[in-house]
Amino acid sequence: MAISQDLLEILACPACKAKVELKPDGSGLKCVECRRVYPIRDDIPVMLVDEATIEDGTEDQQPEKS
Repeated sequence: MAISQDLLEILACPACKAKVELKPDGSGLKCVECRRVYPIRDDIPVMLVDEATIEDGTEDQQPEKS
């Protein structure tokens, strides 16, 4: 079972209170402001700051060709 859209609309980042979005691979919820990624375990988002990782934004970019 995936995270429902209704649940995504009410969830917020516990650190900065911004909106979170489901990562494309479904492995976590990413904050649009502070870039913390909260893991999803057994279809339950773990919204604890201590469990979050921080993405720097380079994961979405393709490597440059020279």
